[in-house]
Amino acid sequence: MTIGSLAPKTERKKSRKNKAIVNENAPLLPKSQANESDSGFDDFNGASYSGAVFNLATTIIGAGIMALPATVKQLGMIPGLLGILMMAFLTEKSIELLIRFTRAGKSVSYAGLMGDSFGKYGKALTQICVIVNNVGTLIVYMIIIGDVLSGTSSSVEHHHGILEGWFGVHWWTGRTFIVLLTTVAIFAPLACFKRIDSLRFTSALSVALAAVFLVIAVGISVVKIISGGISMPRLFPIVTDASSIIDLFTVVPVFVTAYICHYNVHSIDNELEDNSQMQSVVRTALGLCSSVYMMISFFGFLLFGEGTLDDVLANFDTDLGIPFGSLLNDAVRISYAAHLMFVFPVVFFPLRLNIDGLLFPSSRPLVLDNFRFASITASLIGVIFLGANFIPSIWDAFQFTGATAAVCIGFIFPAAITLKDRYNIATRSDKILCVVMIVLAVASNVVAIYSNAFGLITKSNTSRE
Repeated sequence: MTIGSLAPKTERKKSRKNKAIVNENAPLLPKSQANESDSGFDDFNGASYSGAVFNLATTIIGAGIMALPATVKQLGMIPGLLGILMMAFLTEKSIELLIRFTRAGKSVSYAGLMGDSFGKYGKALTQICVIVNNVGTLIVYMIIIGDVLSGTSSSVEHHHGILEGWFGVHWWTGRTFIVLLTTVAIFAPLACFKRIDSLRFTSALSVALAAVFLVIAVGISVVKIISGGISMPRLFPIVTDASSIIDLFTVVPVFVTAYICHYNVHSIDNELEDNSQMQSVVRTALGLCSSVYMMISFFGFLLFGEGTLDDVLANFDTDLGIPFGSLLNDAVRISYAAHLMFVFPVVFFPLRLNIDGLLFPSSRPLVLDNFRFASITASLIGVIFLGANFIPSIWDAFQFTGATAAVCIGFIFPAAITLKDRYNIATRSDKILCVVMIVLAVASNVVAIYSNAFGLITKSNTSRE
């Protein structure tokens, strides 16, 4: 899957300094501005390899990791872990295809690449899908943070958050206030950066916090295994009738959402000092994230078994039956809540870019218009905050955004671009794989949407009775 030959290396490896881009498909921040008076970024010579890996890994390891143990519970340990590996392979292949056609067509954004193959309607459809997916994802981040710090009642039993456990139930430990404070104090300042490479340090910190969460969770599981406090996990799904088979497909959107990062590939690629390294960046980030996903899914389901919740973080307010269990519970939840706070701006970056491209396609670059930049940023954060206070369950959000926009961004659009093959660079095996990807994506997600909608209707009717 070599892609470097599709673009002259001498040209691609040039310094990013003093290069200007004037293109309607250009990213939020041009690689560099030729006029120093228009921009203060003329000393930027390109993002480092490590910074690109951290930003892409942070895009991937978001809220999806919290729902993966529940998917393993649904599928059983063996099919669940195999599903994670298969999704990693498909993600790597779909991004490789995107980069290959990006080099051939000299596109600088995902929407621009779709526009190159399918015209203005293809470009607009891509922007809409990125907007729907990222708004849904960021709402989920806020929901998780509210669950961790304030508590959740989305299941039968109320699970207390950290602040409720420490200080009791007060207005200032409630979900609305906590999410509002987090939005104003953390999300809004980090969302104001105009270059994604500026987030490389917070991205590195977010990966480190995810590692802390993982190490503690694995350590707890190992201690309980040694003490005999864990039983053998279920290896395969429970299938009793046609309905139970259909329910298995509800995990597909969660798998898709866990790996979706395609909308940030071009932003990272545009700023990378030597973007012939981009495919290596993708593979390194996917390898890191897949390892984390496999371990937390295995040990999360092993630790909580059939009691694993849709948001596994909510499980960490129970008695673990080990010394310092309460302290470890709080450390796990705090570390991952902090991780999500640093993931937020990395996912927010392409959301703002695509909103601006959809609403103001002919305007000057957003980075040069402070009023437009501030207005879009404030409006989007406000919409996400409201959504986080009205969507009751992380599972509901993942099922519908994952079954619609995410699967288009991750698999259907890259496959469609390859099948269109405007530059005649796709191989026969590429096209066969793309047909399989589209068929699997459409079939599984139609079933998932039906199952999700039927489940919500049934739950609503039961609660009324």
